[in-house]
Amino acid sequence: MRILILGAGAIGGYFGARLIEAGADVTFLVRPARAALLAEHGLRVFATRGDFAGPVRTIVDVDSSYDLVLLSCKAYDLDSAIASIRPAVGAATRVLPLLNGLRHLDALDAAFGAGKVLGGLCHISVTLEADGAIRQFGTLERLTFGSRDGEPVPVAVDAALRAIGPQAAGSADVLGAMWDKFVFIATLAGATCLMRGSVGEIVATAEGTALVRRLHAECAQVAARSGHPLAAEAAEAALAILTAERSPLKSSMLRDLERGARSEGEHILGDLRRRAEGFGLDTPLLAAALTHVRVYEAGRAAAQAGAA
Repeated sequence: MRILILGAGAIGGYFGARLIEAGADVTFLVRPARAALLAEHGLRVFATRGDFAGPVRTIVDVDSSYDLVLLSCKAYDLDSAIASIRPAVGAATRVLPLLNGLRHLDALDAAFGAGKVLGGLCHISVTLEADGAIRQFGTLERLTFGSRDGEPVPVAVDAALRAIGPQAAGSADVLGAMWDKFVFIATLAGATCLMRGSVGEIVATAEGTALVRRLHAECAQVAARSGHPLAAEAAEAALAILTAERSPLKSSMLRDLERGARSEGEHILGDLRRRAEGFGLDTPLLAAALTHVRVYEAGRAAAQAGAA
């Protein structure tokens, strides 16, 4: 079975390494500069359950179809990603997106057909370092995948992913799992971006914990109205992380803002807010967080235009 991974960044590179360790036939579709770096140094992953270092197969253009395409790009690169992988998607190919949120599913369904697009998500903290290596933080590592239409995941695809180990699991309700993470990510991003601080810094203030809980309730209400109510234990587990005292946790969206980079604000906060408006729901904290990020993006765009 042939697997194509778009990019060899933090997420794609990490799970690509684990698939290679499990014996999978993996190819990375990368830009020329990344291909040159991987040719010189190989793929290097520093991880809690074991490091990986070795040569990997790379291409800069696709000229044949694959059995599985793993997609882990940033949401704002989705259009170019779809164009890049289109030649790789044949009649029997399955596409596994590992993007946050849900907005990307519509675009992928339109491009390839809903039957070819699996549901997927991952829980892991990894970063791509300046020298091209990938480093994991903490011990959390989970890859969840499943069919969205009730049909079974192809046997070969299922077996290849599960070969990673117990960290990879199929789900009969993958959309529900994606909504659970969507609510968590939106709350974390909304709170940390709006307050420009870590979870611990927010909850250390007099009203910080209550604010986070109200934002989480707004986001959870959208999930419920969309047909995916959060289970009580899932909500409690999320809130335990989102309100943990002295926690250094920040959203990746806040880290993007802090370094002046483009954010996934529209894909996460914007999409959830639009869904809320469609249901006529009042979500003032979500609206405030989205406005904060939109003001940042407008300023960033103006600065770039002025520098051009």
